[in-house]
Amino acid sequence: MRTASCSCGAVRIEARGEPVRVGLCHCATCRKQSGAPLTANAIWRAEDVTIQGDTRSWKDTTVARHFCPSCGSSLFGISDGEIAIGLGAFNQAPTNLVPTYELWVGRRENWLRVATPTEEFPRDRTAVASPQAEAEGR
Repeated sequence: MRTASCSCGAVRIEARGEPVRVGLCHCATCRKQSGAPLTANAIWRAEDVTIQGDTRSWKDTTVARHFCPSCGSSLFGISDGEIAIGLGAFNQAPTNLVPTYELWVGRRENWLRVATPTEEFPRDRTAVASPQAEAEGR
């Protein structure tokens, strides 16, 4: 089991088993929500996650994004029966969670190079992966 929490400890998260997938996102919403050039998330099935403590949320077109109302820490997003937990929220660092894909790669900062090979998508995962990723078998 992996545990995560907000900065003040008012919200605690337990994730059981391994995530369905781990990825990076460079979309405008993730950038603005995090204040960083990308977000890194591990996605679990909702039934494998327990959340204790009160959160506040706001919803963009597809994801309800939750944060701690006391300290403001961005913690997780809920969409389609899945919970995406930000890697920075986990209590143990570093984690052994490795991203396998990137979303909205056209918005990736030019100076940013990802250390592990990832499947690259021009937008969301439903979009076709980049020709470079397909040519490399990713």
